[in-house]
Amino acid sequence: MSMERDLFITEVALRDGSHAIAHQFTVEQVTRVARALGEAHVPYIEVSHGDGLGGSSLQYGLSRTNEMELIEAAVSVSGESKVAVLVLPGIGTVRELKEAAKLGVKMARIATHVTEADVSAQHIQTARELGLETVGFLMMAHMAPVEKLVEQAALMESCGAETVYIVDSAGALLPHQVRERVRALRQRLRVHVGFHGHNNLSLAMANTLAAIEEGATRIDGSMRCLGAGAGNTQTEVLVAVLEKLGIKTGIDVYKLMDAAEEIVAPILAAPQEITRDSLVLGYAGVYSSFLLHARRAAQTFSLDSRDILMEVGRRKVVGGQEDMIVDIAAELARQKTGAAVNQEERYG
Repeated sequence: MSMERDLFITEVALRDGSHAIAHQFTVEQVTRVARALGEAHVPYIEVSHGDGLGGSSLQYGLSRTNEMELIEAAVSVSGESKVAVLVLPGIGTVRELKEAAKLGVKMARIATHVTEADVSAQHIQTARELGLETVGFLMMAHMAPVEKLVEQAALMESCGAETVYIVDSAGALLPHQVRERVRALRQRLRVHVGFHGHNNLSLAMANTLAAIEEGATRIDGSMRCLGAGAGNTQTEVLVAVLEKLGIKTGIDVYKLMDAAEEIVAPILAAPQEITRDSLVLGYAGVYSSFLLHARRAAQTFSLDSRDILMEVGRRKVVGGQEDMIVDIAAELARQKTGAAVNQEERYG
């Protein structure tokens, strides 16, 4: 049954949430979540490796299950809900996009760094040719001035994107900055504007509501905040808030609450919360998926993960440069050892 909606929500726990559990989703977990989301009438369910199609690798993290199996499982049980995939050009290829389309995916979200929309052209055009709803996804949106963001969004629109998202990958934007960006895109673009938030500064809900007030009609959320860093805007809470505001999502809020409590919560090793590490992601403006990588590097080199993340932020490292985290940690460890040696020589 099709539902009347004022805006369309994409549930991203089965993609963004992959980061939070080190890409260990099973077919059974994805099947249970996707079925419940279909029964709750959530319009879009994003399923893929955290770094998009083809992301399973030593650099980004190896998946426990082939993502095409996960996609196929989700499509088979999602009812009228449409399954979406994320593609980062340079990681995911047109071949993988075509394979996902054959499995029944209905939406492709083509993601680039906020200043690199030009690399999305081939993937956007291919997605349109495959008959998929096509979204441009401008990540790390806090790293570009508004004028640059608008220019890059217009480029994605010209390539064929039917929606362009402002993606706060670091959870670093403040509500007034979200308003300014959504307003600027609404003034320039003819296509839909979307917003994807992270909760590293506890602002995902506030930022999402600011985006909606400025006219964004495509919104992302993750049940139980199952996403990178401190997670995304919590979907079941968002839907309840929007109902109180009189904004129609077409989603059954009780069924969504049940899915979050009974199916998604047990997947998390611990409840998502704003820890000192995830807080630093937003504070330093660092890609949310870097959190687990920084924690591992901190353990390997006996460092404070916050020091690694702050240095990553200072160097303006962006998604796709995960290998630099280990290099930075090794460099910080050498500096720490050198400082200790100097101090020992000085006072020893």
